[in-house]
Amino acid sequence: MPSEVLWYIIPREGAYPWEPEGRRPVDLGYLQQLAGTVERLGFSGALLATDLHDVWPLGSALAAATGPGFQPLLAVHPGLIAPTLLAKMALTFDTLFGGRLRFNVVNGSTRTLREYGLTVEHDERYELSAEYWSLVKRLTAGEVFDHKGRFYDLKDAGASFGDLKPVQTPHVPLWFGGSSPAGIEMAAQHVDVYLTWGEPPHLLEEKLDRVRERAAAHGRELRIGLRLHLIVRDTEEQAWAAADRLLDVTSDATYARQLGGRAGEDGVGWQRQFRQHGGRVPARARELETHPNLWPGMSLFRPGPGTAVVGSTAQVVERLKEYEALGVDTFILSANPLLEEAYRVAETVLPALRG
Repeated sequence: MPSEVLWYIIPREGAYPWEPEGRRPVDLGYLQQLAGTVERLGFSGALLATDLHDVWPLGSALAAATGPGFQPLLAVHPGLIAPTLLAKMALTFDTLFGGRLRFNVVNGSTRTLREYGLTVEHDERYELSAEYWSLVKRLTAGEVFDHKGRFYDLKDAGASFGDLKPVQTPHVPLWFGGSSPAGIEMAAQHVDVYLTWGEPPHLLEEKLDRVRERAAAHGRELRIGLRLHLIVRDTEEQAWAAADRLLDVTSDATYARQLGGRAGEDGVGWQRQFRQHGGRVPARARELETHPNLWPGMSLFRPGPGTAVVGSTAQVVERLKEYEALGVDTFILSANPLLEEAYRVAETVLPALRG
């Protein structure tokens, strides 16, 4: 049985939100309703991912509209906010909302970060991330210290926090995914939960073995989380028909943007995902099935995690349990539209998954 199952919340949402006609208007009341529903249905929280909208005002608005059962996992790029300021924001959040904050560490891509004035190449991003998050961990643990490193030179960091004290111990938890050797090394040393995108189990097992080996070399053990999209229906045929419809309603412009526009992507996770479909748009979704019920086709439409489990309730549960057997104890799930599918997954998949 998984220790945690989270849902996913993003303002641009709908039946197929990568197309304007498949997208709901951005509405705070609706998003707060969605967060409240996620909590009531028994999910332990939700990933608030990077998108057009910043996660901090969204996370604050949703935390204010929910109770202790809703723990927001905020996606944050290291280096865009000074580590001392980020720690102050985190401690404020936890003080106001009862210690519910978690960070999803996102290293992004060299091309994306240049827009924000941060020019660091692939491996250097992880060096920055390691230094940055080690500082945030110490600051959110209540330390006051000096630090002189490669990227940061801090004097009396945390001294101005006064009565702003930690709510969580030992620090605000860090969740992180990275598939390159540099990313795995950073995870092994610094994070609490290692996240990965969905892949065929034999490939994922190889990667998780490397993660555990590197963590053990530092005297640490990590929890393992898996980010997956679900297309679950009463029958397998209905589920694959729903995947086919996503192919049919997606415009040529979206395919070109998502595939051709990311030719220079330097993220190893994206490269591993791309290899599963090779940039080919099939006539029918099942042509890309890489493992029973496993479909990498979501990455044809949208950035980020692009693997879906497609099938009947029993098949989806079987695939999730297959990942559990590899040591995955945490799932971050999503399905479109987010509100309606949260009900479907909570009423069908979760009871069977939890036994």
